[in-house]
Amino acid sequence: MSESDQTLSIDFETFQRGLPAGHYRVIVNPAKARKYMRHRLMLTLLTLPVIGTGVGMGLWGYTWTGLGLVVFGVLLNRVVGARAPHMLLHLASTDARVYAEAIDFEILEVRAAAQDTPAA
Repeated sequence: MSESDQTLSIDFETFQRGLPAGHYRVIVNPAKARKYMRHRLMLTLLTLPVIGTGVGMGLWGYTWTGLGLVVFGVLLNRVVGARAPHMLLHLASTDARVYAEAIDFEILEVRAAAQDTPAA
């Protein structure tokens, strides 16, 4: 195992300073990131009433408005699921608590960036 393949255990301040400088390579588990972001944003709590209201409006006679709400609820869920790794990385780079949770739940892995070695 090379040096860049080892997971680093660094504090948040070091991570925050070194990430923009390219000192670290971050690996995000997409499945766990989706689950974490849906939980953190309380997405189910937000989308179920929107979809339910859309279905109710459709049944009540407001077909297009209801369809729009259903589509909005479904698309919101899909977009958050697709963008979850990017959203998690942004939150982890700005919030120490999210960074600690992502490391503890093994969603985020920090490794040393491959160093460019000059040819001799």
